[in-house]
Amino acid sequence: MKVGKITVKEAAEKTQKLTEEVLSSIKESVVGNQIVIRKMLICLLAGGHVLLEDVPGIGKTTVARALAWAVGLDFQRIQFTPDLMPSDVTGFNIYNPKTSEFVFREGAAMTQILLADEINRSSPRTQSALLEAMEEGQVTVEGKTYILPQPFMVMATQNPVEHVGTYPLPEAQMDRFMMRLSIGYPSKEEEMLIMDKDALKHLSETVRVVADGNEIRQIREAVEDVTASDEVKHYLLSLTRGSRESEWVELGVSPRASIMLLKAASTLALMEGRTYVKPDDIQRMAHDVLDHRMIMKAQARGQGMTSADVTDRLLKEMVAPR
Repeated sequence: MKVGKITVKEAAEKTQKLTEEVLSSIKESVVGNQIVIRKMLICLLAGGHVLLEDVPGIGKTTVARALAWAVGLDFQRIQFTPDLMPSDVTGFNIYNPKTSEFVFREGAAMTQILLADEINRSSPRTQSALLEAMEEGQVTVEGKTYILPQPFMVMATQNPVEHVGTYPLPEAQMDRFMMRLSIGYPSKEEEMLIMDKDALKHLSETVRVVADGNEIRQIREAVEDVTASDEVKHYLLSLTRGSRESEWVELGVSPRASIMLLKAASTLALMEGRTYVKPDDIQRMAHDVLDHRMIMKAQARGQGMTSADVTDRLLKEMVAPR
């Protein structure tokens, strides 16, 4: 369904209002995590995907469901296990003896927000079934292409501690995620509130629908019109290219990372009611967009150096435009 295009100024007003309404809508069900939810919303509005890397029981599913409900999008969750087949994700053809024809049965990806739970527990073959969906918004089954509902977004989770029986995501798939986020443990006060209610059972009662797919698509189109000066772009490139030249990094971030960092910064600008990107927007999004894309050298890992440390160094060394 085609939606009318809005100006970037209208998008800034709409995005700022939408952010406030989403956070207000889900605060009764999701305790804390306001910063993480804002970043997940940035991913959604920028047309990206998010990898939630955290220990079990933190509330990743609750956050994903609450966000999907608040913005009025269809939601599906699929548990990635070693025996999960690619066809469970993309869909498959089944023979109908009554009509003597094959009928397409939709897979879990045929939704708007897909929660791929514990994505690193399935085989690389099944993981790769998401690549086409994440990059092109479509799936191909036996030579026929099926367009996914738009807006489409993958929220994947993985446990960063337990690695027995897991298949680490390859670099090509990590690069498809706009951001890698961590919810973290709640404070004592927040955990006390969590114990007093079972948020997942009452989402439909406590979370208000404050948007719809048309609004999300309008904002996604407007993100492309946010102004970024050449000075800001050069500053962004100094960070991404700096990762490739770092003595501690085996593999720096890709040009896709530069594009996604600019989109994330542009969406953040809209969220704050601006139609232009500031260097500060780049800095605030840098860790979430860049860290998971770097592969550190063995020497760096031996010295306890992480990709976050490299990003910190780049942010200190590269001079931001005024």
